[in-house]
Amino acid sequence: MATIYLGLGSNIERERHIRAGLTALSCALGELRLSRVYQSEAVGFCGDAFFNMVVCACADISLADLIRLIKRIEDENGRDRSGPKFGPRTLDIDVLTYGELVGEHEGIILPRDEITQNAYVLLPMTELAGKACLPGTKDTFNDLWSRYEQSRQPLERVSFTWQDRKIS
Repeated sequence: MATIYLGLGSNIERERHIRAGLTALSCALGELRLSRVYQSEAVGFCGDAFFNMVVCACADISLADLIRLIKRIEDENGRDRSGPKFGPRTLDIDVLTYGELVGEHEGIILPRDEITQNAYVLLPMTELAGKACLPGTKDTFNDLWSRYEQSRQPLERVSFTWQDRKIS
């Protein structure tokens, strides 16, 4: 069993796509622990604001199979991979951490740099794993958040409901 943290984001029909992503992940991985949902401005391009959140699952799935699953879920939700790296997204799911893996595995770098670079990833990580350390470091997610320049990337908490669970 691996403890997996995934970042979810959408800026196209945000509520619909985040809900669809959560449902598909839940069906494939089992019980999910959910952060709150935050609205943030687009990063790297001018566009509509995103909804972002982090989910945690403990699942018996290889990293390679997890990546294939994520791509399938994104594709089923209309993900257009032909555009630029930074652009509008129906659904974006990123593996943030996979157990304690550090370095390049299955073509991705773990843990993801976005954890420490973006408030919309780091703050939700503190909600789910605040006292845990970022893999490969002695820094807890709470410590990283306390040192993060929080005014750099303002977040707005969003009231969100999924499967009759209010996330706020």
